[in-house]
Amino acid sequence: MTSIRITAFKLHLPFVFSLMLLMFVSSAAVFAQQPGADGLGDRLYPRLGNGGYDVQHYSINLAFKPESNTIAATAVLEAVALLDLASFNLDLYELTVNSVRVDDIEATFTREEAELVISPAQSIPAGAAFQIAVTYAGVPQPIVDPAVPFVKLGWQEWDDGYFAAVSEPSGSMNWFPCNNHPLDKATYTLRIAVPRPLTAVANGVLSETIANDDGTRTFVWEMEQPMATYLATVAIGDFVAARDNSGIVPIRNFFPTGASDASIAGYDVTGDMMVWLSDMLGPYPFGAYGVVVIPGFPAALETQSISIFGASGADELVLLHELLHQWFGNSVTLSKWSDAWLHEGFATYFMALWLGEQYGAGAFSSFISSLLTSGTALSAPGNPEKTDLFGWSVYARGALVLHALRGEVGDETFFEILRTFYSENAYGNVATTDFIAAAERISERELDDLFDAWLYGERIPDLP
Repeated sequence: MTSIRITAFKLHLPFVFSLMLLMFVSSAAVFAQQPGADGLGDRLYPRLGNGGYDVQHYSINLAFKPESNTIAATAVLEAVALLDLASFNLDLYELTVNSVRVDDIEATFTREEAELVISPAQSIPAGAAFQIAVTYAGVPQPIVDPAVPFVKLGWQEWDDGYFAAVSEPSGSMNWFPCNNHPLDKATYTLRIAVPRPLTAVANGVLSETIANDDGTRTFVWEMEQPMATYLATVAIGDFVAARDNSGIVPIRNFFPTGASDASIAGYDVTGDMMVWLSDMLGPYPFGAYGVVVIPGFPAALETQSISIFGASGADELVLLHELLHQWFGNSVTLSKWSDAWLHEGFATYFMALWLGEQYGAGAFSSFISSLLTSGTALSAPGNPEKTDLFGWSVYARGALVLHALRGEVGDETFFEILRTFYSENAYGNVATTDFIAAAERISERELDDLFDAWLYGERIPDLP
């Protein structure tokens, strides 16, 4: 997530392996019909996500009433059991659950805070594919998360008549039941019914728009590449669409009715940025891109394939930042939240690289100098506490980690590291140790001292 203050500034193999390792360590043998864990043990979010299964696909069929901000939905999750399951959990915050069916058979369920505990009529054997259908309704209640103190998370109304789900890191469970941790990526089908003349924007590619007899329209969006739950979004409002099919992939932007020509034109640079990043890192990872502008939203967020911006106008560097996240963040995704520098440090460093590309070496150097002059505010970014998860150190000193690595190994090797790390991990999950291992393998150098100093040391080291 990028605050506007920046001007001052699957397949699911990693998930499966992590869960299997966790189960092995916690018990010498996995006995039949044990329930899945009620969290994945993330240090910062121990109860986010759930053990025992891997979601392959979400299909969410949702009807929305804007006058009351009410949703009525059925979410169908296609999953694979990782051990014998007599029960398992989904993450769901508030909302009323009307029924749960597992493989089309009614299941019993209970609620424990943000946990939906499901007991199917028959236990599910390890390795079996199964389907969960949850029918639910209500007014989504925004989530207060200390990692993001300047905004509440999840589905909510941001300005009169404009709604959007912005969920990083924990908010997705306020509008659909899910395995709410980045380790469990899945593909999505989002069918959103809204009254005319409203438009529903979501992740992926718009495959169909259906006119319904009751005066609503259903917008069907398909995200065919794996996506973490926190990146799933729906934005609803009276939007004007601007499309450009001339580039690498279609770009479709959605602006609130009445947006000025100048504010719309501010996003025209996106196509050039996409070409530049594709040349630097590899092909853009999704079938389309664009932005949706939400009046009242006070930040910017890299929701997969359709970034969300507030209505204060396009900032060139923030545009670049959120677009870069489609590669590092959305395609290559952290395995645990304390590795957030792998997203935010990368996106911030590419802001500097873009300045150098567009405006010369002086602009690049000035940006790097501005990061360094943050001084004591730049605490170690490698293992932040929750309240510092999106703090300036993760962005700024995270970027300086990459600049230090570049100075150590040289330009050619540095950019080879980035391209290789991306290509080898596209659509998967990574940890800091994976990046260090890739950097050492490609550079043929031992880099532990450099990474230890920059990621975990108390003081800012000298640049190579």
